Amino acid sequence: MLKLNNGVDILTDIGGVKQDQVDRVLREAMDDTEFAKIEKIKNPQARMKIANTIALGQPDKVFVNTGSEQDVQRIRELCLTLGEEQTLTVPGHTLHYDLAEEQARIVDRTFYIANPEDTVSSLANRLERKDAYAYVKEHMVGMMKGMTLVIGFYSRGPVGAAATIPAIEATTSLYVCHSAELLYRNCFAQFDDEVDRVGHFFTNVHCQGPNTPADLPNARVLMDRSFQTTFSTFCTYAGNTLLLKKGNHRFAVDRATYYRAGRELSEHMFITGLKGPGGRVTFFAGAAPSGCGKTTTAMVGEQFISDDLAQIWIAEDGTIRSINPETGIFGIIQDVNWTDDPMIMELLRKEKAEVIFSNILVKDGVPYWLGSGEETPKEGFNFQGEWTEGKKDAAGKDIPLSHANARFTMRAEVLANCSDKLHDPSGVITKVFTYNGRDADTMPPVRVARDADEGVVIGASIVSKATATEVGATGVKRQPWANQPFIPGALGDNMVAQFDFFNNDAIAPEHRPIMAGLNYFLTHEARGGEGGGLLGEKRDVKVWLSWLDRLIHNEVGSIPSPVGLLPEYEDLKAMFAELLDKEYPKELYDKQFSLYADKILARIDLQYDAFKKEENIPERLFTIYDAQRKQMEELKAKYGAIISIEQLKELNASK
Repeated sequence: MLKLNNGVDILTDIGGVKQDQVDRVLREAMDDTEFAKIEKIKNPQARMKIANTIALGQPDKVFVNTGSEQDVQRIRELCLTLGEEQTLTVPGHTLHYDLAEEQARIVDRTFYIANPEDTVSSLANRLERKDAYAYVKEHMVGMMKGMTLVIGFYSRGPVGAAATIPAIEATTSLYVCHSAELLYRNCFAQFDDEVDRVGHFFTNVHCQGPNTPADLPNARVLMDRSFQTTFSTFCTYAGNTLLLKKGNHRFAVDRATYYRAGRELSEHMFITGLKGPGGRVTFFAGAAPSGCGKTTTAMVGEQFISDDLAQIWIAEDGTIRSINPETGIFGIIQDVNWTDDPMIMELLRKEKAEVIFSNILVKDGVPYWLGSGEETPKEGFNFQGEWTEGKKDAAGKDIPLSHANARFTMRAEVLANCSDKLHDPSGVITKVFTYNGRDADTMPPVRVARDADEGVVIGASIVSKATATEVGATGVKRQPWANQPFIPGALGDNMVAQFDFFNNDAIAPEHRPIMAGLNYFLTHEARGGEGGGLLGEKRDVKVWLSWLDRLIHNEVGSIPSPVGLLPEYEDLKAMFAELLDKEYPKELYDKQFSLYADKILARIDLQYDAFKKEENIPERLFTIYDAQRKQMEELKAKYGAIISIEQLKELNASK
């Protein structure tokens, strides 16, 4: 069990400001205008955290961002004045560059601050409290000298929602401030009331320092789980510095796992509403690791809520409800193009939205990126400086025109399919949960768990090829629930919380969701063809989701298999024609949905062996793996290494 407020609070101890000194510190650090703003925040714990942040960093100035148009405009202007952003040709569009060596999350320098008795995920980095204390004292005292510290107050979710958590973001980066205003709800006016309602808040402290490559070895993202405070230093990439996002998501996972177990989840999921027959809308929540298609999948729906994070709870009426803790998109821009993402392209190319581009190529004020499908220049300026086609890096590799993890940031409200329920504190009733990774060779495009336990196992069994979202990551990685980088405690604890949630009797029978595996990364090579191209298209996910919608409404049938329920060919063929106006050959269906026994057995063994090394993993996980292995071995013995859908149907008919 994680104990809150246990040990030394590093921020307040090093800052050294006591409760009776808070007012004096705030008064001395701020001019009259800013002090008048901060006086409207009455919560004593929040004022204490802010005063100690000032005492720790020693900034020259302090700016309190109330979220007013005047304050936000000042942030935009300071971004340009300080050179953290530059204007582009389209009004409202700006460009930010991170250091060439810091183009993604610095997972090797990201740590959970732990007390000796704390359990930390085996897939994460641990730093003892005394060592974290020493780092903060050495590197962060006086780190903000010569800079302006901006204090913002945000709501991670619609104000008043059951799963919403308020947070403070204190940063010297105006780019981080600008991003926060696009991605989160500024709740300055409601902050005190929200803290009273929720019972706590998160605190985030960031300073980029000199922002040079020489400083990057000292860069750290430190997360104090006990005091729900994050520290970020010597870095600017938003995944490392916009601590409201993945830093606070980790704390929300802790809260759901240890303090609201069985009633709440905090997930790395999109939320989208898909329109079905008769105009009904079914809401989906879907997990996928960063860089594995969450934004593309979320945009398939007609009512977009989220492309990255979800706070989920069981409501009093027996429904499962979801909200987006964010209110914008920090999306990977590579492969965003007019064919797959026309709605987003409208916003990236025309004067329709406020957009921050990061780490792309710019030529004559126009941004360009990999996979846009557009004609691109042979020279320009990108994330590593002046660029010409064929330019090599220090290792002799070609430097692409934009980074694979280049991003765009915008408000969700500008999307044509943004749901009017985005800010609804009651959330959306969520009927379908999906789980997918970048699986090139094993699982079919869509499969459905036969019960909640199998659904939890599908989520626990995600694997994914490493993507450009993490510095230095390579190979194929296990990604339980696609939340692995953001689960602070023991995986066994999180798994228990998953089983408890989806099996909770508080979920009304008529509102029990279906849980499914998605995979649109199968390749031709994996199914006997040539090349690593996709077996199908990314946009086919519209059909996979629509089949799930119709399945939960009992409008299509399914075929039982050891890995879950599979769709019938005729149902998919009709939906491809209806929804995408394209043919769906039986040959393609057979390649996508035949079971490749050896690969599935190897995948089961991989997961089984890995989870056996973890502590306190529920036995029901291994029971399900054992059953799947036994069924696959029986099928292989009867039909060979490749089991067709016809053979599955034949077997099921004989039972």
